[in-house]
Amino acid sequence: MPTYIRPAVFALATALALTGCGAEVSGPADAKNTARRADSHYPVTVENCGEKKTYDKAPQRVVTNDVGITEIMFALGLEDHMAGYVMPDDKGDLSAVPWKDAYQKTEWLSKDRINKELVLDAGADLVFAGWNYGFSEGEGFTPAELSRVGVDSYLLSESCRNGQGKARGVMSPLDALYTDLANLGKVFDVEDRAEALTESFRKQIAEAQAKAPKGKDRPRVFLYDDGKDKPLTSGAYAGPHDIITKAGGDHIMKDLEDSWTTVGWETVVDRDPEVIVINNYGDTTADQKRKFLMSYKPLANVSAIRNNRIVVLDYVDLVESPRNPAAVSSLAGELRNLGS
Repeated sequence: MPTYIRPAVFALATALALTGCGAEVSGPADAKNTARRADSHYPVTVENCGEKKTYDKAPQRVVTNDVGITEIMFALGLEDHMAGYVMPDDKGDLSAVPWKDAYQKTEWLSKDRINKELVLDAGADLVFAGWNYGFSEGEGFTPAELSRVGVDSYLLSESCRNGQGKARGVMSPLDALYTDLANLGKVFDVEDRAEALTESFRKQIAEAQAKAPKGKDRPRVFLYDDGKDKPLTSGAYAGPHDIITKAGGDHIMKDLEDSWTTVGWETVVDRDPEVIVINNYGDTTADQKRKFLMSYKPLANVSAIRNNRIVVLDYVDLVESPRNPAAVSSLAGELRNLGS
């Protein structure tokens, strides 16, 4: 049977407690001081996917697309600045996460694709999404199109295009997470929260790394998202790369200068992964993906298949999100156990 990994929500809750995500309650006597501080904070300028953007005030009606992006806002305690979120209902159990209250408080605008009409109907002043995380020329939904109707955009840093066609990735995946936390902390005037959250994440990952396999004990790891003719996997700039490597694995597709991309099965066979991590989401269940991998004849002699070393992580653990550090900890434990 496959090993199902569920990153510890208690570790996440601890990290959130360090941030003071529950904003301090200010009484009437503090109102003028708060307003004065806000006036002195703005305007602020941040760099997002190579573009400098200036904000004269904090956006008040943000629409987010997808679960990881939404939870970045929640982790920073910014649900009061949101008009709502868009995501399918295949992203796991949302009732057991540290942001349960934020999910209940914030409107789930659609379980379908995000689009301009939905954004306008929500009265959004900013859309937080990314290339292939909502934004797409093919769908006619782009930052440029939103700008034409007076709505600003912030791009998920994991999704930044690097100038090589539509390839994505300009920094390591965890650096992308830290960059977005820092930028949004500045944009929404919650820099202390962002810094505390990042510090707690770095500490959590360092603790996992200290116990992770090292040197010749590092197993070769392949990330399987989906696909039968060609597997969709992670290159060097998608979340699984850092999660695998920080957890003590050797990511076999680390030479792919892209984020989520397809490869040939022959490449997987040649690189002979010792562990396969399944991305759990969508209409095809993790168990169905596992059964396919175990029965696919070209993979029969791959070490991970021969030794039945398959583990599962949820989608939100693997895309850029505040669940990434807990995923590192959980996968590090799994890799240690597989090696024992």
